[in-house]
Order: sequence, then C-alpha cells, then structure tokens
Amino acid sequence: MTVSATTPATTPPSAQSAIDALNAPGSIVRESAAARLDSTDFLRLMTAQLANQDPMEPQSNDEMLAQLAQFSSLENGTASRATLSEISAKLDALIEAQERAAAAAAAASEAAAAAAAATGATPENPATT
Repeated sequence: MTVSATTPATTPPSAQSAIDALNAPGSIVRESAAARLDSTDFLRLMTAQLANQDPMEPQSNDEMLAQLAQFSSLENGTASRATLSEISAKLDALIEAQERAAAAAAAASEAAAAAAAATGATPENPATT
C-alpha cells in the first residue's frame, strides 16, 4: 500500500483516544498555593528563620546551603514548567494549523476531482482552457 504526499497519515483509534485524553484541558494538574511561592517569599522565610533562631545554637552553614540548594532547584523546576507550558501551547497551535491545512488540501483535492469530472478531463487527457 502506498501513501501519497497529500493523504494525511491516520492514527489508530486507540492511540488517538489516548492522545486526546492526555491533551484534554481537564487532565492538566493545577499548581498548589505552595507552588506559587517565589524568591521573595523564600527570602522572607529565611530572614524570619535567622531572626528567630536560638543564638546559642545557630543553624549550621550546611543546613543553610541545603535550603538554598532546595530553593534553587524549585526555582529551576518552576521555570522549566513555564517553558514546557509555552512549548505545549505552541505545539497545540501547530497541530491545529496542520489539521486545518490537511482539511484545506483535502477540500482542494475534492474540488479538483469534481472539476475534472465535470469537464471530462483525465490525468492522461487533461482539459484545455
């Protein structure tokens, strides 16, 4: 079986339903209030922690560095999530455009076939104008 360049490839129904389920707006997990914390909130918490620590047993440098590393990791994850959301939106727009282009190509092909049938043209004997 050969597939022409104008015929879009079809996706098996089971795979298409899985793709549709993954891309459904309701399947996207919303972020919690804790996920919306930013660097300002972190600095406020760290300043409060330093101001309220026991002066006789201050927090160790290792613990402070561990907290800074955790915050840096969280901030990178948040930035990655935002970038992935942007990429997802752009891919969705691209897929929509491809689907519209495929539909337009199919309609043009059908119109050309109907016009050829109306004029009696065949690929071997095209109609002249």
